[in-house]
Amino acid sequence: MWVFMEADVTSALFFVTQGSSMADTGVVETLLQRIEKADDGVDSLQLATSLGVDHQTVVGAVKSLQAVGDIISADLRSSKRWELTEEGTETAEHGSHEARVFGSIPLEGLAQSELMKLSFGKIGFSKAMSNKWIRLDKGHEGGPRIFRSVENIEDQVRERLLLVQTGSSSELEEKEKNELKKRKLLSEVTVKTYWITRGDSFSTTVTKQETELSAEMIASGSWKEKKFKPYNFEALGVAPECGHLHPLMKVRTQFRQIFLEMGFTEMPTNNFIESSFWNFDSLFQPQQHPARDQHDTFFLSDPALSHEFPQDYLERVKKVHSEGGYGSQGYKYDWKVEEAQKNILRTHTTAVSARMLYKLAQQEKFTPVKYFSIDRVFRNETLDATHLAEFHQIEGVVADYGLTLGDLMGVLHQFFTKLGITKLRFKPAFNPYTEPSMEVFSYHEGLKKWVEVGNSGVFRPEMLLPMGLPEDVSVIAWGLSLERPTMIKYGINNIRELVGHKVNLQMVYDSPICRLDS
Repeated sequence: MWVFMEADVTSALFFVTQGSSMADTGVVETLLQRIEKADDGVDSLQLATSLGVDHQTVVGAVKSLQAVGDIISADLRSSKRWELTEEGTETAEHGSHEARVFGSIPLEGLAQSELMKLSFGKIGFSKAMSNKWIRLDKGHEGGPRIFRSVENIEDQVRERLLLVQTGSSSELEEKEKNELKKRKLLSEVTVKTYWITRGDSFSTTVTKQETELSAEMIASGSWKEKKFKPYNFEALGVAPECGHLHPLMKVRTQFRQIFLEMGFTEMPTNNFIESSFWNFDSLFQPQQHPARDQHDTFFLSDPALSHEFPQDYLERVKKVHSEGGYGSQGYKYDWKVEEAQKNILRTHTTAVSARMLYKLAQQEKFTPVKYFSIDRVFRNETLDATHLAEFHQIEGVVADYGLTLGDLMGVLHQFFTKLGITKLRFKPAFNPYTEPSMEVFSYHEGLKKWVEVGNSGVFRPEMLLPMGLPEDVSVIAWGLSLERPTMIKYGINNIRELVGHKVNLQMVYDSPICRLDS
């Protein structure tokens, strides 16, 4: 515990400014006069006591003189002493709780229930019973009743506190002091004072030092006779205001760098609005699928429909859905172009992957590719600690001859290891456009549970072959959220603390640079 707080030097020059008070100026003058008369020095606390002012006022005068120059020398000294707490002061005035309980019990006794209504009753009853000053009769007709056990008592607690209050705490043993401390009646405080002596430039008259060199001083030559306050060239300047990257953007940069290191090419993802054809139908997702319901997807009203599609490709997609083909029996339903034309906010960046794979299939000769994308997608989700209606999806796609599920797991292990995530689990799953499919889980240290961080699989022939890709070409792909790995990296337990209108901007300012340790 500190008796005072050191004053700000820049605001302590009260005695040389027009706004200084007479009381403060008087303290400065008195301090200088006492130092002049003293042979060895002046104690700041003793001076404050003799002047009847707060110690902080004297400290302010000391800081002010130090700011002007080498007028005084002040050494900070520390000492410890015992002081009464607020409760201790009250006890010293009115007596201890146990003594007050004893005093409140008449000769005929007092019902325990009545005693407990008193502010000091509960603590005082326990202490008085321990001291055997009182006794409890539980067999009394009117209920438990308290009687005195002795005629007179000596309130040693109050006597000890009064010794401390009068400055005679040295007469108490350490054991007695610690007992009072445990009862929160006494506290040990650190007293910090200044021992003030004359400086090399000591004077009882203080001359104001100039802080700025003005044009008038230069023109008149008066600057030659002025005394300037020395500049502190080591003082820290005001931190410039600047922008701060959100943790999501920091992690996104690291993800992008990892993909580039692995030889991937970034796909264009600037179209948040997609047609249902590219978002669902091209991925061999049936038009009756629950994901295409309004409870899961945001549909646009203006423009509501898209009209430009590769017609030959659209016909092949229609056929594989309604009749089957390429070794598949399809879904056997009446596929409608009206459903495929509906515009939506894309639910995944796999729609972009479908466009890129179709573009790849139109080349005269197939060449293996590795694509990635990181951008926003939209789902009509119920918000909770791990779900948002708008979030970022990271997607990787590899197209080559003869790729298998083993290749997919190997790439995923390499990818997540570069992210610094080594605790991985794979769970079989179902996706309309991949077979086999796997969900990817990572252990969240904050939530203390396994959290789904991605989905993956091998694209189905019903999706790839209508595009025109060769039959022996396989495409493995995976997608994951940007928010969840960010939460794991930064130890955030609720996604709403990361994204949205309730985000604490100080978190954005204070978050460190993202380094994904491999």
